[in-house]
Amino acid sequence: MTSTKRILVTGGCGYIGSHTLVSLLQQTGGLYSVVVVDNLANSQYESLNRVATICGLEGFQVNNEGTEGQDTNERLVFRKVDCCNEAELRSVFVDFASKGGFHAAV
Repeated sequence: MTSTKRILVTGGCGYIGSHTLVSLLQQTGGLYSVVVVDNLANSQYESLNRVATICGLEGFQVNNEGTEGQDTNERLVFRKVDCCNEAELRSVFVDFASKGGFHAAV
């Protein structure tokens, strides 16, 4: 993995969230990776493909079920999780300890 510091972004597949991802990935110079949590109720994970392309992240893929994905260096990690589901969200916190967060989920 390129970086060990992580930032959690909820709603990262939406308009505001995906633009925030681009800024975070470009402006942190590889010092941080971004973990995206989105339930995809008002968005599509395909927006992450555009983020990966804009930021030059290699090998970004989401699995066939559309529930998780990451690039080769794990700078962009996606998990389909509903923020209202405490158990699922807690699992993300355990798996991806973060230094900070940005809440863009509605």
